Amino acid sequence: MTQNEKADVTVVSEKGQVVIPQTIRKKLGIGPKTKLLVYGYQDAVIMKKLEVPDITKELEAMYKRIDKRIAKHGELTNKEINEVISDYRRKKRLPCEGR
Repeated sequence: MTQNEKADVTVVSEKGQVVIPQTIRKKLGIGPKTKLLVYGYQDAVIMKKLEVPDITKELEAMYKRIDKRIAKHGELTNKEINEVISDYRRKKRLPCEGR
């Protein structure tokens, strides 16, 4: 805390829930579904905002790359997939010198 900040008081509910004061939520960008890491240290509880990557966006980007590959080269057949898997497994079994 900086010198100008005042501490806020909050109360723990019967269910163990704590309300983070609005001024702190706004300052830290904490909204619904925000993940927090919670630590207990001596007589203190420390919460830290957890930045979780947006998996949905990553999956959408991956699907777009797959769709482009399919448009360019066509879909893989089950036989081709099995050949790639077999080749990979065969290479994994080889001694390190053979690679």
